[in-house]
Amino acid sequence: MRSNRLVIVGTCLLVALVSSPTMAQSAPTLQEQLNTQYKLARMSSRVGDWTVLEPGTVLEIVKSVAAVPPKSVRLCGSKFENGTLKEPGSFCLGMDRKNFRYLTVGEKVYPVKLALDTAKDKVVMEVVECDSCNGLQAPSSYRAEVTFQFAKGFLANASAGQVEDTIGQVFGISSGNSQPPAQAGGGQPQQAPPQQQAEPQTIRTGMTTDQVIAAIGKPQKIVDLDTKQIYIYSDMKITFVNGKVTDVQ
Repeated sequence: MRSNRLVIVGTCLLVALVSSPTMAQSAPTLQEQLNTQYKLARMSSRVGDWTVLEPGTVLEIVKSVAAVPPKSVRLCGSKFENGTLKEPGSFCLGMDRKNFRYLTVGEKVYPVKLALDTAKDKVVMEVVECDSCNGLQAPSSYRAEVTFQFAKGFLANASAGQVEDTIGQVFGISSGNSQPPAQAGGGQPQQAPPQQQAEPQTIRTGMTTDQVIAAIGKPQKIVDLDTKQIYIYSDMKITFVNGKVTDVQ
């Protein structure tokens, strides 16, 4: 009888070990889930050279974000909190005042960094222009960084979907999410063939920013002065007041 009891006890212990949560495969962490949703692009490591070696998830700018050129020694990060995007301080931007610009709504970017800090309830994402997605023939590769700040204790129990919804208010996943293949041996992804030059477009007072962009494309730089904006192109400056054209130079 004693031997039978030992067999029964041993069997129960084996069943308990097999069914123990510590023996089962652990659920993916929040960081791992975000890494799956946002595949980071692999870039060259040389200073000032942001050549794409392997493309990542294609994101689309939802809110205009301040960005610095590839050779900038530092990033000027923006902060997104409670639905509001706050741009970097003037001191940081002052170092690249002549070169920084905004990544405007609709432009495509790759994520190159995604850091989760549960203790401080923040997620930091760094992106770089997807030159080929935007149809650029000359490398641009402007970079931007946004810190997504959450309420205290939120990330400890947050789902990946909740975090992705917040990130999506600034960086939405592009429709179709096409990833241009990198050239063999590295280098820039293959660029789209140049489009035929469109007929000259007319800019009139009263046109909206969307109408201007649809007519002549995105500006090289945007000067944002609250109700007044100045779109700077290679051959002209367009002034908007309350979202409508008031002057063209």
